[in-house]
Amino acid sequence: MVIIRSLIFLIYSTSLTLLMGLGALPVRVAFRNAALGYARLWCRLLLAGLRVICHTDYRIEGLEKLPTDGPLLIASRHQSAFDTLVWMVRLPLPAYVMKEELARIPLVGPMLLLTGMMPVERGGAAKAMRSLLRETDQAVRSGRQIIIFPEGTRVVYGETVAPKPGVAAMAKHTGLPVWPVTTDSGKYWGRSAFLKRPGTISIVVCDPVESPDRAALLEQIAKAWKEGDERIRQVADRGAVSPFSTASKS
Repeated sequence: MVIIRSLIFLIYSTSLTLLMGLGALPVRVAFRNAALGYARLWCRLLLAGLRVICHTDYRIEGLEKLPTDGPLLIASRHQSAFDTLVWMVRLPLPAYVMKEELARIPLVGPMLLLTGMMPVERGGAAKAMRSLLRETDQAVRSGRQIIIFPEGTRVVYGETVAPKPGVAAMAKHTGLPVWPVTTDSGKYWGRSAFLKRPGTISIVVCDPVESPDRAALLEQIAKAWKEGDERIRQVADRGAVSPFSTASKS
């Protein structure tokens, strides 16, 4: 059944993306202010399809720790494409830090830019950092909630990768604290995986961390991730997570 459900979801998600990609053309031309809302609708429909078709839901612990509006900086672990969807529907003005190459994808790329996502060059380190901080300044001025994946890529569930220094530079540049976020999304929707397994993805928002020292901040983020992972394991061991949690509102 997992294979069949995953195949149906693949057909659903591909068709939805193509349809809404074509529908985005008039949004890009005449309704530019509606771009973020349009993208959020796409994410809601994808998450709803994931829940209904694959029986894959999610829960967030610690969401109340995040400010309700204004700029903030989330340093999230990254195991799955799911991680790029969930904050689109749970934050008022989300802005993901993304690879610049994504902006060149037909239909999708122009909408990512129009919705205020943050493309970052991956060339030389100094050039990429200037690009990141420039995008950060613009996002903060607009009151956006910034989500960055400091591991730099999707990581296989169960593996650990130390956070890269970009998030520390962003925090120091803006003066914003960092909210570490961890997840077990790769357990249900693996990195570039076709199979979508039933169950409830856990997301844990940790207490904010801050430090003027780059190395100390990165260490705090890694420590918070580890503690969040332990919290997820404790909940799973108690069997407290239902495959059809009502915690998600996608």
